Amino acid sequence: MLVIKRKVSESILIGDDIEVIISEISQDKVKIAINALKEIKITRKELAETCEFNLTASEKINKISLNDIKDRLKGAEKYK
Repeated sequence: MLVIKRKVSESILIGDDIEVIISEISQDKVKIAINALKEIKITRKELAETCEFNLTASEKINKISLNDIKDRLKGAEKYK
């Protein structure tokens, strides 16, 4: 991990195509601006983690639901 100190309006470059600018510094927050090509996906980490968690949870629910339906159908065949 690289740690760099920056002041307001100073920036860093990531490669040739991404510039991260310190826009504002307050008591407990730093506002940054990111200049990058539109093709470059920029996502807040907590949103990416939430999305991954939701996908994992939905896959588990789908498997549970499918198994439950399968078991119920097998049970219904016994009563025919």
